[in-house]
Amino acid sequence: MKRLTLCLLVVFGLAGLSHAQRLPETAVPSSYKLVFSPDFNTNTFGGDETIQVNVPTPTSKIVLNAAEIKFNDVNIEAAGKPQKATASTDEKNEMATLTVANPIPAGPATIHIKFTGILNDKLRGFYLSQTDKRKYAVTQFEATDARRAFPSFDEPNYKATFDISIVADSADTAISNGKLESDTPGPGQGKHTLKFATTPKMSTYLVAMLVGDWKCVSDNVDGIPLRVCSVPGKEQMGGFALEATKNILHYYNQYFAMKYPFGKLDQVAIPDFEAGAMENAGAITYRESLLLADPKTISEEEKINIASVIAHEVAHQWFGDLVTMKWWDDIWLNEGFATWMTPKPLIAWKPEWKQNEAEVLDANNSINGDSVVATRPIHQAAETRGEINALFDGIAYGKTAAVLHMVESYIGPDAFRAGVNKYLQQHSYSNATATDFWNTQAAVSKKPVDKVMETFVMQPGVPFVDVAMTNADGKTKVTVSQKRYYYDSALFAKDSDITWNIPVCLQAMNVTVDGSRQCELLTSRQQTFTLPAGASWVFPNAGAAGYYRYAFDTAALKGSSLLTTLKPEERISLVANEWALVRTGRHSVPDYLALVNSLRDERDGLVLSEIINRVQYISRNLINDQDRPEFQQWVRSYFSPILKSIGMMPKEGESASVASLRPNLYAILGGRAGEDPDVVAQARKVTQDYMKDPASVPPDLSDEAVYIAAVHGDAALYDQYRAKLAQVKTPQEYYTYFYALANFNDPALLQKTLDFGLSPEVRNQDLNIIASVMRNPKGSDLAWNFVKAHWDDLMKKAGGSISGASGVAFGGTGTFCDAQKRDDVKAFYDAHQIQGSQRNFRQAQESINYCIDLKQRQEQPLAQWLQQNTVAASQ
Repeated sequence: MKRLTLCLLVVFGLAGLSHAQRLPETAVPSSYKLVFSPDFNTNTFGGDETIQVNVPTPTSKIVLNAAEIKFNDVNIEAAGKPQKATASTDEKNEMATLTVANPIPAGPATIHIKFTGILNDKLRGFYLSQTDKRKYAVTQFEATDARRAFPSFDEPNYKATFDISIVADSADTAISNGKLESDTPGPGQGKHTLKFATTPKMSTYLVAMLVGDWKCVSDNVDGIPLRVCSVPGKEQMGGFALEATKNILHYYNQYFAMKYPFGKLDQVAIPDFEAGAMENAGAITYRESLLLADPKTISEEEKINIASVIAHEVAHQWFGDLVTMKWWDDIWLNEGFATWMTPKPLIAWKPEWKQNEAEVLDANNSINGDSVVATRPIHQAAETRGEINALFDGIAYGKTAAVLHMVESYIGPDAFRAGVNKYLQQHSYSNATATDFWNTQAAVSKKPVDKVMETFVMQPGVPFVDVAMTNADGKTKVTVSQKRYYYDSALFAKDSDITWNIPVCLQAMNVTVDGSRQCELLTSRQQTFTLPAGASWVFPNAGAAGYYRYAFDTAALKGSSLLTTLKPEERISLVANEWALVRTGRHSVPDYLALVNSLRDERDGLVLSEIINRVQYISRNLINDQDRPEFQQWVRSYFSPILKSIGMMPKEGESASVASLRPNLYAILGGRAGEDPDVVAQARKVTQDYMKDPASVPPDLSDEAVYIAAVHGDAALYDQYRAKLAQVKTPQEYYTYFYALANFNDPALLQKTLDFGLSPEVRNQDLNIIASVMRNPKGSDLAWNFVKAHWDDLMKKAGGSISGASGVAFGGTGTFCDAQKRDDVKAFYDAHQIQGSQRNFRQAQESINYCIDLKQRQEQPLAQWLQQNTVAASQ
């Protein structure tokens, strides 16, 4: 379990949140010719731009987007007649109006603009990234920040080609979307001009420019040149990313009907980068920790993290770059599709990573996030900057991917793939909508995909499927009903007014004949289906691809060996679903722990990961001080035998699944839930060895060992961690120590971490360490009070980022489980609202309420269960 939360979301901006609007259609661009001249001495850049447009009707005004841009000279030529234009800017709406004396006739026109902009420190637009040696000029434009780099029609449906040139210092190079076509001296002493090939048609938010002394490692696959680039001295850490990219891109070239469409693929690690990564066409940008790694110290989990992010961003080259949504309300056509595609090349390349099981874990996490009142439909209207940026959330990514996986399972992978390829072929280098996709899938598969997807895309929330089984007349009858699932037990008890078209896959258990799995389409409130005779019980989510919660008669489980009757994916689904029934009050925490006890022989790492996550929630929120010793005893009795069976330390030749299981066991046993003295002692030893030589420690153990040592550590260890931050050689080492600083128990040390987080030593992109302290039970009050006391400084350091500002301010409050804290957070938020963060705040408040409710209902039954089971376990 990585302590650093991997954020795949794009940069969110605060400036003009409630004002940015759509452009009036005064002109439609077909091409841009752009020359940029960054100046690191003044932190500014000059720009020279020529836009070829088509004017639909005669006009004397052309409106485009511009923010923080100074217009120096503007000319518009049409029908062979050039004329000067004046530029008036509307900062509130991030627009500029170019006005000429004589009307521009309908037809082609040329806009020529000379302008100046700011290399800002806000991690968006054309901005500065810095190391201790120098500055770099880099870009991040999604969703609405290309306008900070050049006047443009900065909306996704205005696709055009781009000719980009960069005037850089002689010692520097540059990377952009196209291949480098020429490199010529000048203009001026100490400068050279790098000209890049014309891009295919694409949206403005996909333009990339990166200026500095980049160093790269290179290779190729299927005739496509590949590079992984970084600041000097780190380029050799790009080897694993290069290997992963070769396998991933080759898979996509086979899967899609058209090969990679952008000629070359550069991937660049940027020192300051708020997003996890960004899919700029042909020039993908990343956080350093998600692209670079030392092959001697990289763990399997870190390999999976890097490969997963690469697979996501490379999938975007088709989903988002080649075919782009017409407007941001269909951003799920980009993000959800890339998330859905991510496991496929990894399963083909590294089956031992079990990404098919990880897919189920991710789907259940998405269902959890979608089970609150303050959720949203996948497709949601958005007009302003704040509304657009709020769409980059777990619904667009995770829920969409899970729904696509369900539909793919329903119609079959071959039919789904055929529909995907037809959709891509129909809309290549153009734009598409939700209906374009599901209509194509319905036409190709001859199944009602449009009806299924419309109910899941246009409606919020999660279905709940209730299954009742009877055996009569030699047949098994299954009656299936549906309603909306909520965490809120009162809302869940009511009938909902929403119905879905749900592909429900039923598995008749204890049936020996083939074909006992049967998928049906539930289209009404209740339907009855017939299964093969002889079923002793029916599992309602066969294959674990369904995006729904479910209930069935679980009495039969007590006489069934779940390890043999259900696949690992289905066991993940079953365990996650049981916890969902606890949340609503249908089942109790003792019911959940009884199911977990029936899986004591479980050795699949991802099934155990699902169990461990819930046990840690119970430890944090539902166990009081009086019952904690009994709970810790149960944790040790459950998980210690598993760790002993695989060994405290890795063995030569052990499988990747075993290697990935061990750190999860360290976390639950050595952390606050288990307090196992043997694991704590071993973690301390591993940590000391790691600080001496990272390569001497099994890579999969370093994160958890350093974390556990911090939980049990003192001021001397804290100081060692702080000192190591300046000595590390890889991004992964840095974040291992960095986030461990948030896990000490001593309030004085946690106060040091909070002060450190606000200091210049911590990059703006890493402000989340404040929320990490807030998620530490020993630091929640301290961190919340720190946020309130340092609000203005935190917002300044966030630099205009919703994800940074909202994350640090309220991201950790969802882990509170106290009514007084909840009310204090609400009062503070009401007085300090962040535009675009309202839904995240409401979700955090709901999480607190659900925790309070669960604790009130389950604390006493849990105490009784622990008393009975820990006594039984000790006998």
